[in-house]
Amino acid sequence: MHRTMAEPSWRELYKPKLLTVLREGYGLRDLRADLVAGLTVAIVALPLSMAIAIASGVTPDRGLYTAIVGGFLVSLLGGSRFQIGGPAGAFIVLVAASVERLGVGGLALAVVLSGLILMAIGALRLGTFIKYIPYPVTVGFTAGIAVIIAASQARDLLGLTLPGKEPGPLVPKLLALGQAMPTLNPAALGTAVATIALIVLLRRWRPQWPVLLIAVAAASVVAALAHLPVETIGTRFGGIPRSLPAPHLPPLSPDLVLAVLPDAVSFALLGAIESLLSAVVADGMTGRRHRANAELVAQGVANIASALCGGICVTGTIARTATNVRAGARGPVSGMAHAVFLALFMAVAAPLASYIPLPALAAVLAIVAWNMAEKHAFGLLLRASWGDAAVLLSTFLLTILRDLTLGIVVGFATGSLLFIHRMAGTLRVEGGSPLVAPDVADHAGPLPDQPEARDDDILVFRLSGAFFFGAAAGVSALFDRIAARPRAYVLDLTAVPLLDSTAVTVIDGLVAKARKQGAVVAIALADPEARRLLLTQGLRPPRVHVGRTLEQALARARHALGRPGNLPDTDHEAA
Repeated sequence: MHRTMAEPSWRELYKPKLLTVLREGYGLRDLRADLVAGLTVAIVALPLSMAIAIASGVTPDRGLYTAIVGGFLVSLLGGSRFQIGGPAGAFIVLVAASVERLGVGGLALAVVLSGLILMAIGALRLGTFIKYIPYPVTVGFTAGIAVIIAASQARDLLGLTLPGKEPGPLVPKLLALGQAMPTLNPAALGTAVATIALIVLLRRWRPQWPVLLIAVAAASVVAALAHLPVETIGTRFGGIPRSLPAPHLPPLSPDLVLAVLPDAVSFALLGAIESLLSAVVADGMTGRRHRANAELVAQGVANIASALCGGICVTGTIARTATNVRAGARGPVSGMAHAVFLALFMAVAAPLASYIPLPALAAVLAIVAWNMAEKHAFGLLLRASWGDAAVLLSTFLLTILRDLTLGIVVGFATGSLLFIHRMAGTLRVEGGSPLVAPDVADHAGPLPDQPEARDDDILVFRLSGAFFFGAAAGVSALFDRIAARPRAYVLDLTAVPLLDSTAVTVIDGLVAKARKQGAVVAIALADPEARRLLLTQGLRPPRVHVGRTLEQALARARHALGRPGNLPDTDHEAA
């Protein structure tokens, strides 16, 4: 008797992990651990959120709004115990392009629409399909984003002065930066190099310290005391406010919706990938399991709320989530606490942010880009196989030379085609000659009565592997080249785990050929779903005789030829 698992209810699939943690028993010790973890993550997120916002073409306060509002809702409603939401480096390229083309109002509308798309993806339970994105695609677009982030920070790292607006595409950007090299600011370069060196040294000697915050604070103090001629948040943006803005709707019109829709789809696609990858990383570190569709719904709500409060795209952030786990978090309360701590930092220390040098924040993003590049994985995939290398390079090159969405789509399509090619190569076809019994030794005794030992009138083909559209053309060509004219064809499909409508069409072609010759076709096929597919395509008696085993199919073929023998009564052809 077979037991099937009950389908999970809607409540089980979309229940926030916060409720699960609270019902398991959440005590004072857990709260203390989550507060410590939340404070640790907030210290990391403070400079990073502002740096990502600046690199995305918006003011630094919008990065903080994103981390506070979006981060709180991701933890409150999400399907992961340890996910930390906020602005991510992966979105820098897309957000900057959207701001340049549509303005801040258009960006806000695109983020709202992306939130609705994410909620729809989660509600339709499509979150589990995100895992089918090939690993070379994720490595390729991550490495591509790292290159673009590094290039976008070159201006502030070197303190260059451009005669006009900095180009967005990579190649024109590099040409413009190269032409502006005579304007290099030694103070900006020195600040950036010193910040990077301090981050690297502290991570090696004191990895448990809040390295990014210490490095940015030290650079700010030195730049202020030494009166270094470098740009700061205050000189470029006029500082940051001390509180969140009141929620407000973005501009809305049918034309603007159509204009921002491609950006919204890109935000939703990348947000789904990034957040679920982050949740998978947290699962691997803790042995827990996230709810993918609940996480996507929460990401959608967080993006809508972030846009209404002046923020940008929200997603799960791998580095901050890993920091949260390593800091000893017990559940989603740590992510909510991280958002609250950020709000407190903004309320208390907003005036001090004006002194932060932009080269120091550029140095932070340069470190982020270096860590994102996944250099080891990139090299391994290049050497793994030509197929993986093709997927990796197509994704990487299109990401840096065209745009991220095209890179993902082409990489996924290339990976899918290579997978189909490889799967098609696993199908094996044996036979094509009359059925012959295996040879035996002379001393084995007299052979039993085996009428099937040799039958020149029956041609048997044994197929093993996935028989689907990718392999159908090869099998069809094989059937077309059959020179023999037997009285019966028998297809043994008992070792075929997958049969699709294209494969059934190929079988139908063999049946048509056999009927022209006046021959009989029998099929051995045990899978009930595949048998129903045959019936749907009209492959039923008297055109085709179906048995669950090869022996049954052979018996039916002989019976159709008028040969003596009992027809098996353990199978029904119209099952």
